[in-house]
Amino acid sequence: MKVLDKKSDIRSEIEDARRSGKKIGFVPTMGFLHQGHISLIRRAKEDGCFTIVSIFVNPLQFRPGEDFHRYPRDTNRDLSMLESESVDAVFTPSTEEMYKKPHLTEVSLSNISEKLEGAFRPGHFRGVCTVVTKLFNIVKPDRAYFGWKDAQQLIIIKKMVSDLDFNIEIIPAPTVRDPDGLAASSRNTYLSLQERKRALVLSRALQKIKEMVEFQQITDAAALIECGKEIINSENVELQYLEAVELENLEPVHTIKKNTGVLGAIKVGNVRLIDNIIWE
Repeated sequence: MKVLDKKSDIRSEIEDARRSGKKIGFVPTMGFLHQGHISLIRRAKEDGCFTIVSIFVNPLQFRPGEDFHRYPRDTNRDLSMLESESVDAVFTPSTEEMYKKPHLTEVSLSNISEKLEGAFRPGHFRGVCTVVTKLFNIVKPDRAYFGWKDAQQLIIIKKMVSDLDFNIEIIPAPTVRDPDGLAASSRNTYLSLQERKRALVLSRALQKIKEMVEFQQITDAAALIECGKEIINSENVELQYLEAVELENLEPVHTIKKNTGVLGAIKVGNVRLIDNIIWE
């Protein structure tokens, strides 16, 4: 496994792999890896790709007052995990390597980036789209792997790739959950034991909605969302949103059917957590 921090070096490594006839599989991360990331890496390896993982905490996607400086980082731990997964190359650029000053160009999507997470974190997806565009241009993968846990991010990236004619196949993967049901996230490390217990209310609410749809054939979105909100509001957490939406454009839906989902976010203490149930 090669660990490279320069754009020129990772490009050279990728060119060598392509000359060997290999497809390039790419898993972009902000590090502090968990089993959700590992599932994406394993999928890329199963697909026979020369697998590249990036580790870069992107400052552009954090608003002032958010957790950029305290975002969990442990590169040695991450590299050990990646070595165990037989990753081919790891790209670990510095902020200065990624954003030469003055860096004046940003990439943004209108409409779908302003809803849900975008309403609570203005500018967040502009930062995400900018860094992902840069990483795609550096790595030039054949396939890029993203988890459904960050559903809105996945939907936005798929739309960006389509609109800007990137020759990249976006491969979605299911949400990975810890044994207690909490969706795997680097930010889970912020939670105290008591906060983690309270945080489980979001996954419980989503699971109840899933059961109502799949076992009771209840598809009325308003009724399902009301039930979910009652469950969430029974705990000492702040419900920020719980919405049933169409997956392509994130528009609200009245009925749960194929290609819809319920997306939610709560705040537990100072920690924001997101989760969802998707019907692809």
